[in-house]
Amino acid sequence: MSAFIASPVAAPHPPPTPTGYAALPPPTPTGYAALPPLLRRITGDEKHEPSANSTLDVLWVLYDRILRISPQTVDAADRDRFLLSKGHGPAAYYAVLAAKGFIPDAWLDDLAGPDSPLGHHPDRLLVPGVEIGSGSLGHGLGLGVGMLLGLRAQGLTYQAGGAGGAGRVGGARVYVLVGDAELDEGSNHEAIAYAGSRQLAELTAIVVDNDSATHGWPGGLASRFSVNGWTTTTVDGRDHEALTAALTGHDGVRPHLVVARTPAKYTTSDGKEDGHA
Repeated sequence: MSAFIASPVAAPHPPPTPTGYAALPPPTPTGYAALPPLLRRITGDEKHEPSANSTLDVLWVLYDRILRISPQTVDAADRDRFLLSKGHGPAAYYAVLAAKGFIPDAWLDDLAGPDSPLGHHPDRLLVPGVEIGSGSLGHGLGLGVGMLLGLRAQGLTYQAGGAGGAGRVGGARVYVLVGDAELDEGSNHEAIAYAGSRQLAELTAIVVDNDSATHGWPGGLASRFSVNGWTTTTVDGRDHEALTAALTGHDGVRPHLVVARTPAKYTTSDGKEDGHA
């Protein structure tokens, strides 16, 4: 029996499929203004309203400006993958998917109904555009690493190019959104260390940081990733231009982290203040 041989760091992989490359979706005519009315139609999950609201701007920028996926390319092999790891508050996610045409907006009126595809946790088998079932925290980053390795094995990831080896030439990237409190789950730390050591350059993690973590990290949250070789950027999680620049700031060599800072507490629809992972 032959011995296991680990793959080399930043192993070269074949170029992505030249045809069928998933493109950016068309802009939404009403833009970000489409979201509040859609979000107000989702009722029955007020408990997780702060968690959903904390992700709203990041989700909008991702689907409006960054992710190369649309309702027409939802099954394209070389589409970008987005994984909502903190899936326990999916209202904002559903509102964005409706605004971008992945799901009918009528679905928003029946969250968790007997025949509704929209549950309190998103289900990839029921909701177009959803890549994983999530809600139990701590799994998204590890799943994203595995998904990226699978895309690499199929030659569907991007190629570093240009004089400095940076820049996107085409192919899929994987984006994972997690909460700062979710990083208390130990599985994340294995994924962070592995992705850094293997230089998974096509991976971007976005951490919505609203000071919910129980333990935190000495030197700040970004240092937890940079110590393992990630590039990091910390921005205002409500600033769309800053988020766009941060989400496109990967160097083509190392995995990339965007820390999206949001207020520690939010006022919910019933007037209460809360902070949530």
